[in-house]
Amino acid sequence: MSKPIEVNDSNFDQMVLQAKTPVLVDLWAPWCAPCRMVAPVVEELASEYEGRVSFAKLNVDQNPRTASRYGIMSIPTLLIFKDGKPLSNIVGFRPKAELKRSLDAALG
Repeated sequence: MSKPIEVNDSNFDQMVLQAKTPVLVDLWAPWCAPCRMVAPVVEELASEYEGRVSFAKLNVDQNPRTASRYGIMSIPTLLIFKDGKPLSNIVGFRPKAELKRSLDAALG
């Protein structure tokens, strides 16, 4: 079973922007209740999309440079990257089916 990897300001470019597959990045903070709600959904998706999409988590409190770089104003924010560019920006808790549609679009 695949799990999201932790990324930070120093390895974000290597782990996300240079990835060979699309990457969903969960931008979160420990104090954020909706972030805790979306975390298990992201883990389920990581298992379902194993080998096709990579999953990463970025704590915005510990990594303000990356959060600022992408204009993150609210969390949770899920960014889907493909070929080093952001394709989707999903703010707030969303149903799993909606996230799957965004991931399938990135794969298409």
